[in-house]
Amino acid sequence: ARDAPETIACARGPPSAMTSVNGRTRRRDAIGIVTDRRGATDRHQRRWRPCAVRRHNYLDLQPYREPSARAIERMYDDTQARSAIARPWHAQAADATLAALETPAGGLSADEAARRLARHGRNELPPPARRSALMRFLLQFHNLLIYVLIAAGVVTLALAHYTDSAVIFGVVIVNAIIGFVQEGKAERALEAVRAMLASRAAVLRGGERREIAAAELVPGDLVLLASGDRVPADVRLVRAKNLQIDEAALTGESVPVDKGVEPVAADAVIGDRRSMAYSGTVVTYGQATGVVVATGTRTEIGRIGTMVAGVE
Repeated sequence: ARDAPETIACARGPPSAMTSVNGRTRRRDAIGIVTDRRGATDRHQRRWRPCAVRRHNYLDLQPYREPSARAIERMYDDTQARSAIARPWHAQAADATLAALETPAGGLSADEAARRLARHGRNELPPPARRSALMRFLLQFHNLLIYVLIAAGVVTLALAHYTDSAVIFGVVIVNAIIGFVQEGKAERALEAVRAMLASRAAVLRGGERREIAAAELVPGDLVLLASGDRVPADVRLVRAKNLQIDEAALTGESVPVDKGVEPVAADAVIGDRRSMAYSGTVVTYGQATGVVVATGTRTEIGRIGTMVAGVE
C-alpha cells in the first residue's frame, strides 16, 4: 500500500481495461473504480490486490465497500439541500422555502420566535450617529488634501501672494460648505428610509393570528398581508390572491405590480421578482401570506439604508 499512496479504493477482479500510469499497470472497471497490479520480478508474485485509501493523511487498508442505498439517498438529500440554500429565495418553490426556514403550517412558536430574535436581531435599521452641525462642518476640513491646500494658502499668504491665497482659501471654504450640505441631505434620506418601515405586523404564531411590533419579526415568521398594509420585512409569498404591491420606493415604478407564488429566474432583477414582497412597499390590492426571509439591515431597503449611511 505504501508503494502506491496515490491510489484509491478498489475491488478485486480480473482487469477489464489496462492502462499504464507512472510505470505501473492499472485497471479501471465498469463503474470507474481503479485497481493496480504491482510490478514484481517474480511472475508468481503478481496478483491483484486491494489498493489503499488515503484519508486524512493516513492509509486505510480496508477493502472498498459499495455504499448502501440509504447512504446514497442521504448524500442525494444533502446535495439537494445545499442546492436549495444556494438559490435565491425568489427562485425557490414556496414549499422549499418553508422547509429551508423550518416554518410549520401554523407559524413559529413563541419560544422559537424568541430564539430566532436573539440570533438575528430586531427587524429595524440602526439609528444614524448624531453629530452637531458645528462638528459636521469642522469635520469637512479633516482631509489630507484640505490640509495640503491650507498649508499652500498659508505659504502664499506669507509670500504676499494675496490673490493666490484668497483663491486657495475660497476653494477650501466652498468644499466644506458643499460637504456639509450633502452630509445633511444623507442624514435626512436615512431618516426617510427608516420611516418607510412598518410599525406593526399581522403574523401566525402557534396557529393563531397575532398583531405584533414589526421589529419583533424573525426569519421564518408567517406574515399576513392585506390591502393597505405596508410590508414589514422581505417575504417570500406562499399564498396570494389578486395581490398587487406598489414598489415605487425600490424600483421607481409608478404602477402597482402583480404578485404570485411561482418562482422566477435566479438572475431576475428586483422589479421582476413576482414571488417576493419587500420591506417598505405597500399592498394596494388583494391578500397574501408570506414567510419572512430577511429582516433589518439584510432586507433590500436595509441595504439602501446602509449605503446611504456610508456616504461621506
